[in-house]
Amino acid sequence: MTTTRSRSDRQPAQRLPVARVCVDVPLAHLDRPFDYLVPAEVEETALPGTRVRVRFAGQLVDGWLLDRVDSSGHDGKLAFLERLVSPERVLTAEVARLARAVADRYAGNLADVLRLAVPPRHARTEQASTPTPAVPSRDLAVVGSRTGAEEGDDRKIAEPVAGKGDGGWGDYPTGPGFLRALADGRSPRAVWSALPGADWAAAYAHAIAATVAGGRGAVAVVADARDLDRLDTALSTLLGPGRHVALSAALGPARRYRAFLAASRGQVSVVVGTRAAMFAPVDRLGLVAIWDDGDDLHAEPRAPYPHAREVLLTRAQLADAAALVGGYARTGEAQQLAETGWARQIVADRAALRARTPQVRPTGDDPQLARDPAAATARLPSLAWDAARAALKADAPVLVQVPRRGYLPAVACVDCRTPARCAHCAGPLALRSANVPPACRWCGRVTAAYACPNCGGRRLRAAVVGARRTAEELGRAFPDTPVRTSGRDEVLAAVPGGAALVVATPGAEPVADGGYGAVLLLDTWALLTRSDLRAGEEALRRWMAAAALARPAAAGGRVVVVADGGLAPVQALLRWDSGWFAGRELADRRELGFPPAVRMASVTGVPEAVADLLAGARLPDAAVVLGPVPAGDGQERMLVRVARSGAAALARALHEAAGLRSARKAAQPVRIQVDPHDLF
Repeated sequence: MTTTRSRSDRQPAQRLPVARVCVDVPLAHLDRPFDYLVPAEVEETALPGTRVRVRFAGQLVDGWLLDRVDSSGHDGKLAFLERLVSPERVLTAEVARLARAVADRYAGNLADVLRLAVPPRHARTEQASTPTPAVPSRDLAVVGSRTGAEEGDDRKIAEPVAGKGDGGWGDYPTGPGFLRALADGRSPRAVWSALPGADWAAAYAHAIAATVAGGRGAVAVVADARDLDRLDTALSTLLGPGRHVALSAALGPARRYRAFLAASRGQVSVVVGTRAAMFAPVDRLGLVAIWDDGDDLHAEPRAPYPHAREVLLTRAQLADAAALVGGYARTGEAQQLAETGWARQIVADRAALRARTPQVRPTGDDPQLARDPAAATARLPSLAWDAARAALKADAPVLVQVPRRGYLPAVACVDCRTPARCAHCAGPLALRSANVPPACRWCGRVTAAYACPNCGGRRLRAAVVGARRTAEELGRAFPDTPVRTSGRDEVLAAVPGGAALVVATPGAEPVADGGYGAVLLLDTWALLTRSDLRAGEEALRRWMAAAALARPAAAGGRVVVVADGGLAPVQALLRWDSGWFAGRELADRRELGFPPAVRMASVTGVPEAVADLLAGARLPDAAVVLGPVPAGDGQERMLVRVARSGAAALARALHEAAGLRSARKAAQPVRIQVDPHDLF
């Protein structure tokens, strides 16, 4: 009888190279490279950075080839690589080091980070594109290296850019120096507080162009597709076509992979995009940049839940690259970078600030209450009406920011003010328009004959007013003025000049030609009273983003914030000084022991699983365990706090404890998040 032996059981007739592979298995106890023999038929093409298929625990799984070595430290028999998926080297040395650092920072697995860093393969796109010739080297650093002619092209970019201004950096005392440092090949790190009306996309494009002129590449990350379109257009105008790619998960598999290949093959030196671009493979990285780092869209919702800002800052540290963190408002994390000296501030002087800011007025201070006693309770006090009328009379558009979308997202009993709830699931009832009965926001059931369980009343009143109801009310108040809405369902890109009312939810405010004559910030209580550690910071960020679209005060621009002028976020808006507010917030968090002054990890799961993980974790001696608190669906959350110096030890302890549970095949999962964006 003839016996056949599989490739996994064959012993090589001669010494074959060994491949170290990261297998795509999401188990913490398997978070390490595994050694495989490289078959002779793929020895020249199975290079570091390629995708492979391997046998692992009896199954055929995907993997990334991290390294090639002459021998293995494993004493037993080594299996062969089953298949080389593609000779395309999609993982560079720089991104591999970054992925390992991010996994360690967030107590995660390397395979999970690589799944975020390298998009799924699209074979047809890969075969249709012109590949870069394979370099027979075991060093990942050569992937995507460019020729001397292309390097010369980068330096020539300074000539066409020289006649297109400086993108507004001249409005800041240290702005021109920042551009010169980038062009000279240095690695400055900056926290930029943008002036109202600043064309931030043009400023970022000039910073990127200066980096390219110095012979290096750049990666810039924005929050959403609208911001990406602005930055993409600015770069195309400044650098010309074909010098950069826009990378976003919303592009679809083929277009996203095509853009990724252009970067990994060194065909472009600039990548911009949403958080999908934070791991983009750019050769000779010289600048990482992020705009509006406080936006929650920068937080990755998949394990290990990294934040784009932290990934880019880690990348700048490892690659010795420049870093730019910009926005109209400043986060506590950005303030900490400035206070510790890791980055320098780029801010305008007071004269430039006075010339560019609109007039900002609150409605809840004493002078306003003396003139209008209803200003403290009215949704649209007389000051806001007057500002809107004056702007419309001057043939200028008016922006109205409303925190909630929909019509009436929450209603209550007219007689006793008890919130209206669904009789089936206890979810909140809402009105989608004026002519339909209330419906549950959770289960969707319609409640045509609602009766208050407290008093028996059948009439409902608005508890929260949404953007569509606001637009309806303004349309009745200004019948001859067009009213437009901009929200999650339909985002307006721009508004032409002329009298118009634009009702928008935060983040969906369109840019107006020439700026808005008035900006009204309504329902500020909805932002300020959120049960969130970042409530004040987030409110100020959203207000400043809207107020920045107004005309300067000298041109008639007015901003009315319906809030008490004595509140700290309102004071920061009045003075246009988010750095002062961020410093105040950071000082409070240091005193109370909240991030970013400390490192804090969240452990969420069923109580038994959470207790099991923490019992097996060798936490640092100074770690403080807080909780438990309910997390919904029968789960609870525990918080573990350490000083920033103990961050690495905390992440390592939690990862090792997760590995012990996965090795025991624990049935109940536990979610570990380090410094989650929505901590409270």
